[in-house]
Amino acid sequence: MKQLLTLVIAILLSVAQTQAQKKKDNMETQVKENKVFKAPEFNVKDWIDANGNKTDQVKLSDFDGKFKVVYCFQSWCPGCHSVGLPNLQKMVNALEGNDKVAFVAIQTVFEGHHANTYDKMVETQKKYDLKIPFGHDAGDDGESRSNFMSNYQTGGTPWFVLIDQHNNVVFADFHLNVDAAIEVLKNIK
Repeated sequence: MKQLLTLVIAILLSVAQTQAQKKKDNMETQVKENKVFKAPEFNVKDWIDANGNKTDQVKLSDFDGKFKVVYCFQSWCPGCHSVGLPNLQKMVNALEGNDKVAFVAIQTVFEGHHANTYDKMVETQKKYDLKIPFGHDAGDDGESRSNFMSNYQTGGTPWFVLIDQHNNVVFADFHLNVDAAIEVLKNIK
């Protein structure tokens, strides 16, 4: 019986150590995956300007020398409406008039193409009264995975991508501490 108990304890310790090592490995992988990289072109075809009017394709170079905040959403995404868009609204309002920071929102469609349409993107801009460019990206054929998602390796919506003045992606994730981000962005020179 004592040998059996010793064996069970050894197995449990081994499992606990393996789980701890997996957590450590996952954290190291996340750090490696979140390394800074050069921002690819947006590659989004359909855009509206800050006033909701159809406009030419917005490009990364349109914001040269500025810190760029890109918010990815889908119109049918509950988290986008309950957290993401209100956080974007908070950031845009807090940094109004700061010409060193540019904001862009992109509907990065990867599912529900019938619901996450160009028209829904326009409605979303109006609903939140966001006076920033909005893009609609449903892939090259309008029915596949968003080009932006593929190029920037985003994991869904809501998603924030922060691109520095030298076009390096310095943050890309679901979770953004908006208050901390606002404080950092207020000090961008």
